[in-house]
Amino acid sequence: MGWVLSPLLELPGVVHAVIATGDGLVEAASAGLGRASAERVAAMTATVHAAARAFTTAFTDTEQPRLAQTVVESELGFAVVVPAGENTSLAVFTTPEAQLGNVAYQMQVQVAALGRALASPARRQDAPRS
Repeated sequence: MGWVLSPLLELPGVVHAVIATGDGLVEAASAGLGRASAERVAAMTATVHAAARAFTTAFTDTEQPRLAQTVVESELGFAVVVPAGENTSLAVFTTPEAQLGNVAYQMQVQVAALGRALASPARRQDAPRS
């Protein structure tokens, strides 16, 4: 699934990206992020996503709200988490100067591409060729 991350990592200001499962496991991570860091990010991505959902529920009394994105801002930059399909999230970390609108848009484009790729049936090795 690393191909999903490449276009994001080409955006100005995007430093790292991770695809994480809902239980905090790494599906893919940017090359510059060490394995231990990627695992911590994946675990925190699952935690932040669950906390954001619980936070929204507390405000709205709506069970299972659908989140569009969760953004954490710090002096070091922005962490953005978006749902990326069934039990999966996409997270990026950017510099403070990154254009968040562009980053969020490209994240949605990549999530849609990932969804299409996962929905495509697998090719059979013995399928006849035309």
